[in-house]
Formats: sequence, structure tokens, C-alpha cells
Amino acid sequence: MARHHHRAAALNLNLLDNFFSSNNKNQKQQSWPKVEVPSDFIVPEPRPLTITESTDLTGFVTASTGLALRLATGAFVLGWKVDTFFAPEDDGNYYLKLGPIRIRDSSSVLDQAVRRPEETIVLYGIESSPRCKRVREMMNLLDITYECRPCFGENNNDQAVAAAVPYIDDPNIDRTISGDDKIIEHLLEQYGPPTSSYDRKALWPITFQEFSLATSQLTAMLRGNPGATQQPNSRPDNANMKPLELWAYECSPFVQPVKEKLASLGLPHRIVSCSRGSKNRDRMVEKTGRFQVPYLVDSNTGIDMFEGAEIVEYLEAVYTVKELICLRVP
Repeated sequence: MARHHHRAAALNLNLLDNFFSSNNKNQKQQSWPKVEVPSDFIVPEPRPLTITESTDLTGFVTASTGLALRLATGAFVLGWKVDTFFAPEDDGNYYLKLGPIRIRDSSSVLDQAVRRPEETIVLYGIESSPRCKRVREMMNLLDITYECRPCFGENNNDQAVAAAVPYIDDPNIDRTISGDDKIIEHLLEQYGPPTSSYDRKALWPITFQEFSLATSQLTAMLRGNPGATQQPNSRPDNANMKPLELWAYECSPFVQPVKEKLASLGLPHRIVSCSRGSKNRDRMVEKTGRFQVPYLVDSNTGIDMFEGAEIVEYLEAVYTVKELICLRVP
């Protein structure tokens, strides 16, 4: 039985290696699919922390429940600390304004990491998979920007791929790794701070596997297991698109619907981690003049925009086939 298990795992890894090689080849192509924005599309005005008419209230409640179940894991970077309650208003950096208080925060340990990823790590995974969620949360905790390539489990080949994810390609050390525990330890070892600089107990919502998997599975069930299958009317060439860029963090109820839509459409996307204490918050303020997530940058169309519900509508309008053609076989 053990021999059969190892053999199946090896077959899954070989299949995923082939799958990865094929996708990597597509991503390196010189020409990209043509994408058009609807003529009546208007970029929405950003309205931070606001539930708008387009917001799915039931979805917002289930996403917020998932945030609570996962104890807001990924909302803060490892070693999060408050630097000051009275940050300067005009220095061009991020701060959280609460009345007269302006909170500036950072990490007390991430700057001690010997190494940080210079090239983007690619994560193959399923949005609703609890094991993939553990990896995404660790990416946020370590403030790592990474690329997601959605996988599904709809046919026999896809099921074999699904059994082998999460799976990463780390070009920084020219290595591929499969399995959530192995990936998490790899990220901590390669890109985390020295173990002497923090208490490993701080990682328990992720590293306590039974709790992590159970609460992540419940969260996915509340959300209807999003991204487990590909949306039927998604464009067949979506996997060949330039990766979209999403500034976000895993547990935000405003971000969740956008991540799920990107996954269900099969769109490769780059996650710029923006947990509390992340340096990417300063980068966003420098880039846009404000901080708000989700923030989407679509290099396929030249559109960049805030507002989660409107981003979902935009993705639906741009990356789906408007008419499904059914062929009848006599």
C-alpha cells in the first residue's frame, strides 16, 4: 500500500512537472491574446471600507466569517509592531488614521532575513484547497510577492494535478517543491528571519495542521468551494494571458471575491502582499496616492482600479465568452 502511495505521488509530480513546463512555455511567448474592455466601462472611484450597491452582502458575511475562523491569519506580517501613533501626515508613507491618531506599523523581524526573493515565486494551486491556503497565508506572513497559476480537478488529468498541489517553482534557487508542509518550511528557511528572532508559536494558526486544515476547509465550504472548477464561460485562452497584478492580503473580505473570480476564470495573477506592517503599503501610496485593497493592475488592457465588487464585474466582462456555442452530434 505504501509503495502504491509513493508511486502515485511520483506520477502526480511528473504530471505536474509537465503541466508546469507547458504553462511556463506559454507565459514566455512573445504574442499575447487580444483583450478588449467594454466601450461603456468606467473606472470606479475608490471608496475605502465601503459596502456599495454592487457588494454581495451574503458573500461579504461568509468572507468575514472565514476571516474570524482563521483568526485573521495573514492580516499581519510576522513580527508586526506599531512604530508610532503620530506618523507625519505629509511624508508620502502609509499610516492608518483613526481620529487624531496616525498609526505607522512595520515588522520587527523581517528586515533580519538574510535573503528575500528577487524573482517571483510561482504557486500552482486551487483557490478553495485548505493546503494551498496555508501556503498563501505564509506568503503574506513573510511579505512575499508571488504569482498564482490556478489549477482545477474536473477531468482525470486535472485530478492528478490537483492531488499534487500546492506546488511552487522557486527560480531564486532553481527548485520546485510539492506539498504544503514542505513549501512552508522552505519559505521560512529561505526567506524568513532567523528563528532566534521570533517565537515560532506565533505561526501556530498555520503550522498546527489539524486546526489550519479544518478551519480552512470550513471557510471554503461557507464560500461554496470557489475555484474548484473553472467557470464554464471563461475564455479558453485565459491561462495564456499576461499575469494580472492584485495588491491584496489573503483574509480580507473585500479581497476574497476578487481572488475567487481570478481563480475560477483560470487567470494567472501576481499577488503583491499587503498585510499590516508590509512595506508594500508604502509602495502603493507612492504609486496611487492612497492605500486600499483590493487594487488590480491589468497589463492586458492597461486598466488599474480599486473596489472589489466592481473588479469582479470587470473581470466577468473582459475574460468571459459572451456566447457559448453548443455543437450537436447526430
